[in-house]
Amino acid sequence: MNNTLVKGLRLLELLSARDGAIGVSELAAELGVGRSNVHRLLQALVEMGYAVNEGGRGSYRATLKVWELGAQALHRLDFREASAQAMRWLLAESNETVHLSVLSGDEVVYIDKLDSPEPVRAYSVIGGRAPAYCVATGKVLLAWRDEAPADLLTVRKLQGFTPDTIADTAQLANELAKVRQQGYAINRGEWRASVWGIAAPVRVGNGRLVAAMGISGPATRIRARGVRRLSALVVEAAQQASRTLGTRNGGA
Repeated sequence: MNNTLVKGLRLLELLSARDGAIGVSELAAELGVGRSNVHRLLQALVEMGYAVNEGGRGSYRATLKVWELGAQALHRLDFREASAQAMRWLLAESNETVHLSVLSGDEVVYIDKLDSPEPVRAYSVIGGRAPAYCVATGKVLLAWRDEAPADLLTVRKLQGFTPDTIADTAQLANELAKVRQQGYAINRGEWRASVWGIAAPVRVGNGRLVAAMGISGPATRIRARGVRRLSALVVEAAQQASRTLGTRNGGA
């Protein structure tokens, strides 16, 4: 593996994850490499247009060229377009924020969303990430991934973000088994204490999981509207998207 390329990509990921500019010393500390190496990598990113030296003061940030690459990739994701109508239907039926997510390592990435019209709603951004084991779409994606559930997330200790976070691997494995059995997942304030979510799998014609679709909103409103009712809506919307994908891919 090309170590320089790997370090350059990790550096670009760090820059992209930050809201503002970041200095060379901090980047070097996070990457675990020397300042001179980081500086050389930054110069390459600047020359390619992926980073900019903020005001010439030695602090760097990612440019919109990174977003442009991501936008081009999203445009090619057939399941994102195929899910659009089902997402609109789910928003109209549930009145809650709708997400479409994919798995990236042990995190979910929100590749599409529709905001709830309610004045108080769950906050998220397209391209945003969350620990997969803490959110409903993530549980769905983990439950049906290729690796055995018992082997999930063993590379690092699970972090507890709220009192309700499932931070025990055995308990998480039981939760994922329940998700597979019932066909949908529920997040009961496990990532943000006051936010609940419900999600279901989106599949292509051969049954392969490609994404998860779900809703999220204030816990009090989700409970008041009925978890069972909302779960049925989420499952129906995910199945609508799956049927559209099956048609577009010739049932393959």
